[in-house]
Amino acid sequence: MKLSVTRQRNLWWAISLALALISTITMGLSIAQFGAPLPLGLDFTGGSRLQLERDCSIANACDDPIDVTAARRILAAEGLGTNVQEFGENEQGLVVRTTDLDVETRSQLEAALEAELGAFDPEQTQIDTVGPTVGRRLLRSGLLSLFVASLGIVGYLTIRFQLDYALFAILALFHDVWITIGVFALFGLLGNFEADSLFIVALLTIVGFSVNDTVVIYDRVRETLKFKPNDDINDVIDDAVNQTLTRSINTTATTVLPLLAIFIFGGETLKYFALTLMVGFILGAYSSIFIATAALALWREKHPQVAPEAPVDSNVASVEES
Repeated sequence: MKLSVTRQRNLWWAISLALALISTITMGLSIAQFGAPLPLGLDFTGGSRLQLERDCSIANACDDPIDVTAARRILAAEGLGTNVQEFGENEQGLVVRTTDLDVETRSQLEAALEAELGAFDPEQTQIDTVGPTVGRRLLRSGLLSLFVASLGIVGYLTIRFQLDYALFAILALFHDVWITIGVFALFGLLGNFEADSLFIVALLTIVGFSVNDTVVIYDRVRETLKFKPNDDINDVIDDAVNQTLTRSINTTATTVLPLLAIFIFGGETLKYFALTLMVGFILGAYSSIFIATAALALWREKHPQVAPEAPVDSNVASVEES
């Protein structure tokens, strides 16, 4: 069965536009709730993060889910905001994010929460603190890394191929990053996800993986056009996609499977990192096959390139002159 990318481009683009629209909506809701397109962790905002979990060894202590509304009321009374989320099985855990807490204020907060919600397990308590200056510097560095990586990709693809190849590859990368951020904005709204420095690392990895897949297809397109410059561009690109399709699927599958194992069996720290990579890699394979190539085909169809003239054999030319 031959996949027709260019003839069905409207279908693929409709799917991408729908996903991009949903991502835009979730990022808008995240901005309204958290002040950013997705909730930022301590790595970027600075402050204190307090993770508490009920002590379920006490009889009847974990019969009911933890009361997040009561926890928010306590934080508001202490002047520490209302950024509280539940987590864990049966929602017995609590994650509190506030400004930088000193030891005395933290002890008072824990005591107030225990009095209202029940005893917490001291072995499960986690406290993280990052200064606001360091957090802002990390955020700037992460965004700058994404920008510089994108510029480098444009330059490389322009030199290796042509500018239009590079621009459509960047369009596909923007598609991958935008929808990935939208997905995790949704996780932030519905769960306890917070973007940290590992999330930026995952986005940079997604960019590299996606452009690698695109380059493989572009290479096949360029080789075909070199030997058959007068062929219809839609047929050339469809053939290139079908010739590299098995490789793209196998590469994505063999990369996603280990990440799935990390997501299932890895620790809490790596869970969202692995999930980010899985979402991005799948989107990267999709955009390389259906977005970057179909856009290039449409552009070349509207702006055809002049085919180079076939070289003339000097011996044949001499015979014709004589």
